[in-house]
Amino acid sequence: MGLLELCEQVFGTADLYQVLGVRREASDGEVRRGYHKVSLQVHPDRVEEDQKEDATRRFQILGRVYAVLSDKEQKAVYDEQGTVDEDSASLNGDRDWDAYWRLLFKKISLEDIQAFEKTYKGSEEELNDIKQAYLDFKGDMDQIMESVLCVQYTDEPRIRNIIQKAIESKEIPAYSAFVKESKQKMNARKRRAQEEAKEAELSRKELGLEEGVDNLKALIQSRQKDRQKEMDSFLAQMEAKYCKPSKGGKRTSLKKEKK
Repeated sequence: MGLLELCEQVFGTADLYQVLGVRREASDGEVRRGYHKVSLQVHPDRVEEDQKEDATRRFQILGRVYAVLSDKEQKAVYDEQGTVDEDSASLNGDRDWDAYWRLLFKKISLEDIQAFEKTYKGSEEELNDIKQAYLDFKGDMDQIMESVLCVQYTDEPRIRNIIQKAIESKEIPAYSAFVKESKQKMNARKRRAQEEAKEAELSRKELGLEEGVDNLKALIQSRQKDRQKEMDSFLAQMEAKYCKPSKGGKRTSLKKEKK
């Protein structure tokens, strides 16, 4: 079975650009970041043991997709003819795609996370991410607050203000889930966050950690991401942002909502 057929079977599309979640005009940097983001979601190290075989297959297919779109000659053929050279050395089925991936992307550290948070909050990137999350989740604040990076419940008024201004300026639609959210749902979200903060504080004392924002925040985030799948999703988002290559295009701008 050829690469395009495998993509259709495994990812639901034979369009290599759609597999990576990038536009056809994407720069080399955007293609690389798209590959990294999707690969973090399907990497065999991030799934349960009984899912590793399927994840490995998806990961290998994804590596072949990136091999095509990162090679100028193969990409040109695909763009013009919609076909791929199955006999190309870069699509060799014996290639160690995990080793290849680790050569491309470095591991992140706590220092990376802390440095990123300082520059991310209040940035244009955060603004776009908030508006994109609003579109993705149709205005559901529970999911928006869970998906946007580096957000605590105390940030909610700021997040809501950003969204409200974008609605008023007609940048995004006024979803009823946002504009008509009940006080009961808002209060329930606040209570959950406060309970997580209390549990984190108790854990801090039990573990003998020094009192401080960074320690407490780390514990709160740990509580919020208690289930393994949620933790993997969180780390995937963080790594996708930290592991940007030194060369390549700028990050893809806010996508327009499909009508």
